[in-house]
Amino acid sequence: MSKHTSGAQAYQKQEQGYRDKALKMYPWVCGRCAREFVYSRLRELTVHHIDHNHSNNPSDGSNWELLCLYCHDNEHNKYHEFVMYGATAEEKIEEATHNPFADLKALLNKKK
Repeated sequence: MSKHTSGAQAYQKQEQGYRDKALKMYPWVCGRCAREFVYSRLRELTVHHIDHNHSNNPSDGSNWELLCLYCHDNEHNKYHEFVMYGATAEEKIEEATHNPFADLKALLNKKK
């Protein structure tokens, strides 16, 4: 068995350990979209590490939240974009001050 294979197996064992704990600890509901899961669809519910550190697995589950596959992917994409490009919050756009219809009534009355 290669080093890579044994490392992957160790990770899978660790992942299964905290997954089992999280599924016993929390209701089977996505923490983002609130989709509820039944046992037959439980494979679509993932354990997300809030601080993105998969080695941080406190026994009280304080670094975990259950997310559906879609919300989990979205959460990791947001984190990746933050790392790559900085803040993910949109820039504040100033309110428009120009009103293109300000003199519309006067313009319409001129045609009469």
